Amino acid sequence: MKLRIFTEPQQGASYDDLLRVARATEDAGFDAFFRSDHYLKMGSASGLPGPTDAWITLAGLARETSRLRLGTLVTAATFRHPSVLAISAAQVDQMSGGRIEFGLGSGWYADEHTAYGIDLPPTRELFDRYTEQLQIITGLWETPDGETFCFDGEHYTLSEAPGLPKPAQRPRPPVILGGTGKKRTPALAARYADEFNVPFNDIETARAQYERVADAAEAEGRDRDAIIRSAALVVAVGKDDAEVARRAAAIGREPDELRANGIAGSVAEAVDTIGRWRERTGVTRLYLQVLDLSDLEHLDLIASEVAPQLA
Repeated sequence: MKLRIFTEPQQGASYDDLLRVARATEDAGFDAFFRSDHYLKMGSASGLPGPTDAWITLAGLARETSRLRLGTLVTAATFRHPSVLAISAAQVDQMSGGRIEFGLGSGWYADEHTAYGIDLPPTRELFDRYTEQLQIITGLWETPDGETFCFDGEHYTLSEAPGLPKPAQRPRPPVILGGTGKKRTPALAARYADEFNVPFNDIETARAQYERVADAAEAEGRDRDAIIRSAALVVAVGKDDAEVARRAAAIGREPDELRANGIAGSVAEAVDTIGRWRERTGVTRLYLQVLDLSDLEHLDLIASEVAPQLA
């Protein structure tokens, strides 16, 4: 089981905050550091110091870390033209020495689109654009050196694109898709995903979705187990009940609610919850959503006392 640290910097974090957490993540021995791709705080209050761009952040971290896998959970397809995104992600992969994992989602948070004047199409068109983006980005990366890539879709047209720069990982970085859509999402994952993530759901919902993805993969001629299964869950672990309560309060949650909907409680409780996820769903990667970025001792506790029991 690989444990990955997942942050939500739109809730209030500077690049320096993220760098400090990423370095602590690497020093503690975690597998990867991921961040969300949002431009507006969710909920009330100001969200100071304001948003940071996901791919500019990853470019900086690519040069200031040495081992961590780096990525987004997930990049919003509405924010960037797919050709530009392919170029940016390929360059960051080069800058990291091949440590990028590419998460892409359709985009969904209406308020941030309204706030910054970014178009958010109706659901059907949104997914159609998302599908074309995956075709374009993977197509550009996988185009052989010296050849060009063309695409004639309903929403995007590319003519004789050289498909440069190439990512360090060939033919491309791993692609992470996710969600709980029952038809189009599994079908898209079967075509493009190396990993499928179910974020912030219960075990049985996740298990059913992984099976849909496995069925779709099999229909595409892939092995049912070809796509890595992962989940994202909020984390609040403590050495005792008081520490758990303090960590829950710091992120505006209740301990019992977090125990029911995340990975929370004592070290033993966390290990037990992760064990149930692994047994019932077959997940091999967990993205631990860390919301209090000032609490680096939290990372150390998970790394030193939870992770060793998962080997």
